[in-house]
Amino acid sequence: MSQVKYTVEHEWLRVEADGVVTVGITDFAQSHLGDLVFVQLPEVGAELAKGDEAAVIESVKAASAITMPVSGTVTEINETLADAPEQINEDPLRAGWIFKMRVSDATELNSLMDESAYAAMIKGQA
Repeated sequence: MSQVKYTVEHEWLRVEADGVVTVGITDFAQSHLGDLVFVQLPEVGAELAKGDEAAVIESVKAASAITMPVSGTVTEINETLADAPEQINEDPLRAGWIFKMRVSDATELNSLMDESAYAAMIKGQA
């Protein structure tokens, strides 16, 4: 069974039993960015440290960097976003995933929020 964690930068991480983590942005984030028009994806095989820029998403309003929530190696990217970045707007928690990674240090996941903590953080951030 997978577990979902959240960052203060409005990213979600679905932690799978095999140690692979899927990363995307939350519904809250996509709704504030507006219609997405471009996604710059990371390269498969890229080894990135926590805090490194992993991807860039551009909307009609602004561009926003997706930073690595934890250290790891990119194992897969959502190639469909190159032609259809709106998938993030339409289904941010499923079809709109951005990349998958193998985490270098699983203890880094402990500093992330669970769903109730994330919901409390965004409450009032309309």
